Parts: sequence; structure tokens; C-alpha cells
Amino acid sequence: MTPRPTKVALVAVLALTASAFVGVVRSQRSGVLETDELAPILWLLTALFAVRVAGQLVVALRGPSWLPPMNDWNLVPYRVLLPVQLVILGVMIWIDVSFSTSSGPPVDRAETFGWLLIGFSALYAGAMAIRYVFRMLKRPVARWFGGTIPIVFHLVLATYLYALGSFDVSG
Repeated sequence: MTPRPTKVALVAVLALTASAFVGVVRSQRSGVLETDELAPILWLLTALFAVRVAGQLVVALRGPSWLPPMNDWNLVPYRVLLPVQLVILGVMIWIDVSFSTSSGPPVDRAETFGWLLIGFSALYAGAMAIRYVFRMLKRPVARWFGGTIPIVFHLVLATYLYALGSFDVSG
């Protein structure tokens, strides 16, 4: 059973991720996406992912009752997952700083790469939607929130990739 605070947090993360996605789409419709428009969105998505990494660390070290047990968080062993997540966070922060300062390789537009990122993000989000459906069919007792932490935060990462790709193709 997923604790109530976790359910509330997951809904909040989904709402913030959806608003970030909508923000990118709206900005895209108005023309060329600029770094100063995208930087706050990227920082928001990075912060959301950092919350997942921090939450997982809290569970690994303390196991509080207001968070689900470690087996609800990931399929990969934590000793492997944590370093990978830290690298992902490091890359995200590097990209975010580049967008905040409008300098560095991440802000050099590459249309083909952008379309690849958008395509990958769509496949990634679609795979997470399918994963959610299969999880809910397989474990109806856990319906709506059981085991959804990884799925929700993969959607955060998919949205981040979509935002980056949208920047590249808007130029």
C-alpha cells in the first residue's frame, strides 16, 4: 500500500510535469524557443528528478513509514542505480546552467538531434504508459499508485528530453 504522503507527492509531480510540458508546447507555438524561456522549465524538471533521488536515499538509509519500501522504487539494484542517477542529475544541471547562461554546447541548436530527442521522448513516455497499464492489470490491489514511483519519474525525464528536443527544432 502506497502511503498517503507519497500519493500526494506523485500527483503533484505529475501536475508539475504536465504543466512543464504544456509550457514547452505553448512557447513552441509562439515561435522560436529561447534559452531564457526554457531554463526555468528544465530546472523544474531537474528539481523533480532530484526529489526522487533524495527520496530513494532517505528510504535506503532510514526507511520512513511515509515513503514506500525500496522495492517500490526501482527494478535495478540501488548500488547500481544511485551512481547512474547522480550522473543523470549532473548532466541535467550542466544543461540547465548552459540554458540559464545562454552559453555552452547544449544551447547550440541541432535540428536533427532535436527530432531524435522528441521521438525518443515520445517512445519513452509511451513505454511508461504501457508499463503502468500492465502493472495495474497485473496487480489490481495496488491500483492507481502501487509501484508507480519509477513510472512517474521516467515521465519527468521524458518531458525533459522533449523540452530539449523542442528547443533544437524551434530554431
